[in-house]
Formats: sequence, C-alpha cells, structure tokens
Amino acid sequence: MRLVQVALRAENLDRAATFYEQLLGSPPAARFDPPGLLFFDVGGVRLMFGREAEPSLVYLGVDDVEQTIAGLRDRVEVISEPHVIFSHEDDALGPAGMDEWQAFVRDSEGNSVGLVSWKPRASSDA
Repeated sequence: MRLVQVALRAENLDRAATFYEQLLGSPPAARFDPPGLLFFDVGGVRLMFGREAEPSLVYLGVDDVEQTIAGLRDRVEVISEPHVIFSHEDDALGPAGMDEWQAFVRDSEGNSVGLVSWKPRASSDA
C-alpha cells in the first residue's frame, strides 16, 4: 500500500496554483476546471486542490525550514516559527542523530502547511 493523493481546499485555483508553484518550485501537473481541481506532483503523491475539499493540514519536507520561512515570510501568515520538535535517537520516525525542525504557515486558501526539515543534532555541551 502507498499514499496516492492528499486533498486540500482551494476557493481560488489560480491563487492556489501561484502559491504552490512558488512553494514547491514546479508548476501544476494538471488542472480540470470544471469541475475545479488542481494537481501537483509531490514526490509521486498527488496534492489535489478542490473547491469541495475540506480545509486540511499537510506536512511538506523542505531542505531547510528556516530558509524556507525566510523566503515565504512576506507572502504567508507564519503560524509557528521554526523550532526543534524532536531529536531522533533512532530512525523509527526520522533520521537517527538528527533534530527535526518544523514551522507552520497558512496557505493562500486557509489550509495549514507544516514545513519539516532535519539537521544534525545540536550539541548539548555548551
């Protein structure tokens, strides 16, 4: 079994297309209007936007949460600033020996977007 698609609400497909093209760095994979659907490919998983979808929370992996937030700050509402959420002792939920960083923003359509990256664990010998 594998994840195929995640649905997010989009009242305005043009606005959502612009926002996510800038965030993801690639254009939409498909658009069907009517009925009002927009798709992006995110690592082989379809990110679908539709007027009838529920507002959602999605987490996207980025290279560096702090840099990503700095680049988005003037275009989005930052809900939660970048911070370490967890230090991975093993690789059960992330790379062992790494700190997991997260930040949250609100997209152009009111959905929450978690941004996630990993960095080598900060030394506690300060």
